[in-house]
Formats: sequence, C-alpha cells, structure tokens
Amino acid sequence: MARPADSDGIATGRLRRVVPAAELVARTAGESVVDRLRRKDPDPETLVRRADRYVELLGRSKGALMKVGQLMSFVTLSTAVPDESRATFQAAMGRLQAEAPPMAFELAAEMIRADLGERPEVLFEEFDPVPLAAASIGQVHAATTRDGQRVAVKVQYPGVAAAIEADLKNTELLAVLFQLMRSFVPGAHFDMRSMAVEITARVSEELDYVNEARNQMFFADAYAHHPFFRIPRVRPEYSSRHVLTQEFATGLRWADALGADKHLRDSWAEVLYRFYFGSLRMLGAFYADPHPGNYFFHEDGTVTFLDFGCVKYFPPERVALLTDVIKAVVSNDRAALRQAFVAQGAFDDTTGPSADEIAEWYAGPLLFFHDPQPVTLSTERLAEAIRTQYSPFGSSGTVVRRLRTPGDLVFLSRIDLGLISLMAELEATNDWLAVGMEMDFDAPPATELGRRHARWVQTAPARSR
Repeated sequence: MARPADSDGIATGRLRRVVPAAELVARTAGESVVDRLRRKDPDPETLVRRADRYVELLGRSKGALMKVGQLMSFVTLSTAVPDESRATFQAAMGRLQAEAPPMAFELAAEMIRADLGERPEVLFEEFDPVPLAAASIGQVHAATTRDGQRVAVKVQYPGVAAAIEADLKNTELLAVLFQLMRSFVPGAHFDMRSMAVEITARVSEELDYVNEARNQMFFADAYAHHPFFRIPRVRPEYSSRHVLTQEFATGLRWADALGADKHLRDSWAEVLYRFYFGSLRMLGAFYADPHPGNYFFHEDGTVTFLDFGCVKYFPPERVALLTDVIKAVVSNDRAALRQAFVAQGAFDDTTGPSADEIAEWYAGPLLFFHDPQPVTLSTERLAEAIRTQYSPFGSSGTVVRRLRTPGDLVFLSRIDLGLISLMAELEATNDWLAVGMEMDFDAPPATELGRRHARWVQTAPARSR
C-alpha cells in the first residue's frame, strides 16, 4: 500500500510518485505529446482542459515531476500548439512557471529554526509570513536582517528532498521520465545510464542550498560591477542546506516583459544570450535552468538572474568542444561542424551523416546567423527548427535517428531549447552574426551591449573557478 502524503502535501512512496507521470504518458496512448497538442481541436476549451490536466498531474508532486512540467511548459510544447490556441494553452501551463501551492508559514518557520537555530521572528528584524513566490522545491519570503538589509529568504519544503531522492532512485519513475523525453525526441538515441547519472547529480545539487549559494557567489564574484548582468549577493550567515538568503531584488516578471517595448525586449534577449554563452567561454560554467521565472527584467535593459541551483561546470577541453560547434556555425564551415559533433560523441565518424546532412539538420541555428542580418526570432521559426532537429520523420529524420546524446550534455538541450524559446517569445531582433563573430573570432563589438561588456572586461580582474 502506498504511504500517505507528508504533512506538507508532498506525495511519497514509489507508487504515489510514479502514478502522475505514468498517467500522463498513458494519456498520450503512444503518441507524441507534441503531436497531440498540435492537433487542431474544434473546441479551444478542449486544449485548455488538456493543459490543465497536465498542470494538475505534474504540479501536485512538488519536485522532480514538477520540474519536468516546468520545462514542458515553455519549451517545445508551447511552440507546437496552434497559433490560435497558444495563448490559452500558455495561460494554463504558465501556472507551473510562476507559482505552486505554498506551504503554511509554520512549516517554513520550523524549517528555518531547524537549520539556523531560531525562528524567523528572532533571526530577522522583519519577516513576511506570506510568501512572495512558491516554486518546485521551495518558496520565497521577504525579510529584513538585523543590520537593516532587505533580503529574500528561500525556504525548502519539508520532505521535498526525501521525495525527490526517492524519485531519483525509482527506476519506474525514471523510465517514465525518459519516455516523456522520447515523446519530445522520438527515434533519437540516449545514453540512458549516463543520462540518469547526470540528471541525478544535477537535481541532487538543486536540493542543497549550500551548493546553490556557492554557485551564486561564484557568478556574483565573476560578474561584479558588470554593466548588464545583475546577481544578488548571498548572506551566508542566514543560509544553510534548506534556507538561502540573498539580497532582495525586484523587477518585471516574464509575463510583463513580453509586453514591453521592442528595444527593451531586444536588449533583454541579447543579455540572456551573452550571459549563457559568455559564461561558458569565460567561466567554463553553464547556468543550466533557463526557466522564465528565474529572471527580473529592468527598464534600463539589464537582467537580474535568480536560482543558481542547477549549474553545470565543464573542464576546458569540453568547453573547447562545445565552442567548436558554435564557431563552425558562425563561420558557416560545414566540415568543421560535422567534426565538432563527432568529437562530442554525437555522431560516429564512419557511419554518421555527412557534413551537408548535418548542416541541413542544424538549419535553425545556421539561419540564426546566416539569414540576412539583423534576424528577428519568432516562435514560428523556433517551432520549425524543432520539427527539423527533433523529428525522426521529417527531412532530417535519418540524422535524428543516428544522433547520440552523451549523458553529460543532457542539460545542454534544456539550455539551448529553453534559451532560444525565451528569445523567440521576446521576438528579439539583432545582428546575431556580429555578436557571434565578437564572441568567438575577436571581432570588434557591433552592439552597444558588446561595447559595454568590452569596457568592463578591460577593468575586471582575471576570473577562474
């Protein structure tokens, strides 16, 4: 018999944790989730009810399943929904992006007392019992420290760590999650063993707020006084494994950013692009959670980055392999692009697809840089790129079926799809080729943000992890 839910409502037990995802997969009846969503229903409310059902199944589990749901809510699925129904679908799925049912204040207070030795009313000058936000593994409260600093205090849900750790040891659940991944990329080859190890490592790190604080301080130090990256400072004396306290930040959230003026949306998209791919080059680190709830957008074109629980660090040799792909795309060198993918282990050098086949398969990123500049990204272009890159039945199906995804790169697809999805939702316009030439071929900066970054680099100390 399944064990009952914990006092905070988090379902535990192998059966209770598998059922929501298994039910979700079963409902597809062997079809791709994307194909189901793309189907044009005569009644738009049918699509909304379907999205609501996914939200219910994925959101009620608070943890690994909800994180999958959050990824589904803004990557791939939203771009597959017909244009006329996309707004209603995203309104339903958006609940996974922005909020989750909060836990009672007494539970949060007890977690703080257990970790830091005192209740929040004693530790802080002020502590708002009503959370600002509630997400997949914790919720955030506004507070004021005894020295007068306004801070945000993230408190992990009691029991969520044990529930997620059980998920990660649950082979049935992992099988269901991999089936979900196959529904996005049917026919592709995954190294399931190494992928399971990678997912377990990254999700386990997200449960440890000491690790998150370390990541956040690393990025905050690396980008100190940066002109357009804002990273709140952590207060270590108010932080622990289950509590993370940082400088209070505010700004426009994702839904409001989408309605901002064009020049701001262009600026924010370039900031996101430079942060993700610039950090890979400069720091050997990927901020691996491109969830739209992880940012505050500001009227001066800058962006505040939140939630550093999932950061992937790469050794220099792996960074070189990853940037080789980008360099080949920017320089439109098809032979180099093939060799870069072979070197990563994505294709076999002997039996793998030709350079031309890979270039046609990778057409989305190639157009990103080689269409007449400036290029405006759009959800329609992204949807077409996803269909080309991930469908085994499309024009590049033979390439997709021979694609191998090394386990340690599993989060790169999350980053690539997530980041480009955000930029497409912003309908960002830029001379992306010029930005790429600047970042990888020492070309002079062609944008104002590039010039500001270059001036900062000249005065910033050398950085290393």
